[in-house]
Amino acid sequence: MTDSNDESLRAADPAADRAADFAPTDALLREDVKTLGALVGEILAEQRGQGFLDDVERLRRAAIRRREAGEPVDALAAALADIDLEQAADLVRAFATYFQAVNLAERVHRIRRRRDYERSGAGAQPGGLRDSLAALARQGVSAEEVAALLPRLRIEPVFTAHPTEAVRRALLEKERTIVECLVADIDRGRTPAERRADRERIRLALTASWQTAEAPAAKPSVADEFEHVGFYLSDVLYRVLPVYYEVFEEALRETYGDAPALPDVLGFGTWVGGDMDGNPNVGADTVAATLAGQRALVLGAYRRDLASLEELLSQSVHRVRVDDAVLAKVEDYRYLLPKAAALLKPRHADMPYRNLLGLMSARLQATLDESVHGYPDAAAFLADIDLIERSLAAHQGAHAGGFAVRRLRRRAECFGFHLAGLDLRQDSATHDAALAALLDQPEWAALDVAARAARLHRLLDGEAPPARPAAPAAQSTLEVFRAVARLRPRFGARAFGPYIVSMSRSAADALAVLALARTAGCADDQGRVPLDVAPLFETVDDLDAAADTLRALFADPVYRGHLRARGDRQVVMLGYSDSAKDGGMVASRWALQQTQIALTALAADSCVRIAFFHGRGGSISRGGGKTERAVIAAPRGSVDGYLRLTEQGEVIHRKYGIRALALRNLEQTSGAVLRATLRPRAPEPREAGWRGIAGRLALDAREHYRALVHEDPQFPAYFRAATPIDVIERLRIGSRPAKRAGTGDISSLRAIPWVFAWSQNRAGLTAWYGVGTGLERALAQHGRDALAEMARDWPFFGTLIDDLEMVLAKSDPAIFERYSRLAEALPEGDLHARFHPGIAAEFERTRAAVLAIKGSDELLRGDHRLRQSIRLRNPYVDPISLLQVDLLARWRAADRPDDALLQALVATVNGIAAGVQNTG
Repeated sequence: MTDSNDESLRAADPAADRAADFAPTDALLREDVKTLGALVGEILAEQRGQGFLDDVERLRRAAIRRREAGEPVDALAAALADIDLEQAADLVRAFATYFQAVNLAERVHRIRRRRDYERSGAGAQPGGLRDSLAALARQGVSAEEVAALLPRLRIEPVFTAHPTEAVRRALLEKERTIVECLVADIDRGRTPAERRADRERIRLALTASWQTAEAPAAKPSVADEFEHVGFYLSDVLYRVLPVYYEVFEEALRETYGDAPALPDVLGFGTWVGGDMDGNPNVGADTVAATLAGQRALVLGAYRRDLASLEELLSQSVHRVRVDDAVLAKVEDYRYLLPKAAALLKPRHADMPYRNLLGLMSARLQATLDESVHGYPDAAAFLADIDLIERSLAAHQGAHAGGFAVRRLRRRAECFGFHLAGLDLRQDSATHDAALAALLDQPEWAALDVAARAARLHRLLDGEAPPARPAAPAAQSTLEVFRAVARLRPRFGARAFGPYIVSMSRSAADALAVLALARTAGCADDQGRVPLDVAPLFETVDDLDAAADTLRALFADPVYRGHLRARGDRQVVMLGYSDSAKDGGMVASRWALQQTQIALTALAADSCVRIAFFHGRGGSISRGGGKTERAVIAAPRGSVDGYLRLTEQGEVIHRKYGIRALALRNLEQTSGAVLRATLRPRAPEPREAGWRGIAGRLALDAREHYRALVHEDPQFPAYFRAATPIDVIERLRIGSRPAKRAGTGDISSLRAIPWVFAWSQNRAGLTAWYGVGTGLERALAQHGRDALAEMARDWPFFGTLIDDLEMVLAKSDPAIFERYSRLAEALPEGDLHARFHPGIAAEFERTRAAVLAIKGSDELLRGDHRLRQSIRLRNPYVDPISLLQVDLLARWRAADRPDDALLQALVATVNGIAAGVQNTG
């Protein structure tokens, strides 16, 4: 990996050049990759010796030859078979360290490309706010139309605690150091000495990463997950937020001249501490602890900002006027906070802004300490900020601190005293169990919808449940609602997001939330529950029935009264993960599309605004992919100025780990929402025919998928043998169990480990299985030109085909076959021979169909950067995958001990995840 090794490799193996064929615009990316690669090589030689580095290089050359010269995978596998355990673990870590370098170099290059674009004078960067608003203006969107949309424009990323992040926080912090050094050198303004110092900082971070265990010593707690997500909220997004508004306002001015002031259009949510679905570690206590932790984070951030402003706003009343209201507020706080006032320096007596800011900081501390002298709410803190901002504006202070005060105001408007809204989520079956215990009706879950609704109405009308202590099944559920009632006045109305009901199937599932909340005392004097109830439709069948479910709910007088109190807005969460696990990706996406169309029409008929909450995961089969494209591909009218979506695991790090990239992601998302709302796609007369084709495709794909995954009784055994699911279930990367309570079959496994397992064995089956059969039939019936037209002119279908192409390009059938052979000698028989031929044939059908529709002879021919990114990693992912196969066989033969063999396997899981940039 050193420069000399790199050059000798090229001299001996011309195929290596093809594997690192950078475009001219990516010359600096190539330089960063080489620099970081050289440092990794130095570290490996230092830590493990030159002989070890030589082994790494030998395996890399063999992997490149296998890819570029078409050598069989057997030769590479033979070189890795029966390798010493310690050597195997270190080889995996060496390859993973290289992935870390490449991943970071690519992220920094995205920042470089943006800066180069802006400096080139080529106009607005595509997809950003300037580009989106300019495009809308060209389409005839007026300033008045934009101004009318802004009050209801809302973008809400929601950070979940799902266990998909395979990188420790300690390692993420090392990555940040490397990024800072690479970003500092983007403009090539560093002196040679500064560049040498940066190189040493990078080397230090890489060395510390090498010496840090990939997996934590203990399974993370909910508090650990809060710390992880809190880093992105309080550090990255807190800093980025005012810049986002400044970019937005500048884009409005550039496009429309005098633009209206931007309201609070951006907010954030979190599931950490509130997602009770299947997690016994989450309940009323974690709800309270999370809200308190979030308050501490955001108040601490405000106090740091106030300290900076104290240094900045040193204006003296002898040199400039200051509003009387500011002077009066200083005196009020001297009286309210005498201890803090005593600490004010006499030499600052003529600096009212500085004194007020110091006293505001003291009042924030009193808030955190829950003193009676603290701020009653965020609005009171904002009022103080407004005092200073107005005074500065009135007395020539706009350019003497007003800008910095305005940034603080933007942060306080968004983050309040709560930082992020805490969503609550629970499975409908848990509510049923609670009601059965509360009402002493063991048969509750077996009652039909009408019977349950009638009994719930009696509770909602004030009938008390049986007068006896609530059973534990009911008590824990009621305690959560009691916590909401207790904490909401303290932390504010925005501290809680919606209450999400997983596996919603009927109107009774939403009514159950209202009944349990009222029973627990979580309602005002008029019986109104202060929470949005959000049904989560997860399976394909539940999505298909969603319109009927909501129609019945809207017809219920009690629930309709609840909706009126909530502003006639209904939050509906759409489940991408379980619907894809249930019916395959195409059936899932088609059901999601149809559901949004049906519910948008229902909203218009019912005078209720549907706010769609997209439960997207990181992988393509769980709804992952580019948010911008997904928004544009959504049905007409379904966006309506609102986007709420989950951000999970490694996706959070990829999108929000670097401030410049977080800003770019927020811009692209907002621009897409603006375009989809103000100028959605015009009605397309061909779409009716396309929908017929897509509907048939979804049915055919679902039938073929379910026949394998859910209907073949031997498939679960094959799945457990041909994937590292048994290792994934032992990973310490989340507080929630990998399985729901159940029989141990596929249906009881959560969607994330299901997808994670198929990405580890390089099959990617969850995204494409069944699709090839469906596409093959569609091509035979309608012809290649018809489907190519659909892909070109219908964003829904075009996005689907592009996503399939990416997953197919990341998959490796030859390596997957090595995993499949682990199922050759099972008690059930040779399941490799039973299943592999059909799976391999379906892969080829899917690949052939996608290439036919694309009119291409190579996957990703039109996406050079992604193709190159995959080729950069393959020489390192392939050896890790083959090592994992070998180690799996050894570990299982030894009856899966919790020893060094398992730790080596864990290292392979982390390494492959970093290489394919996907977990679940």
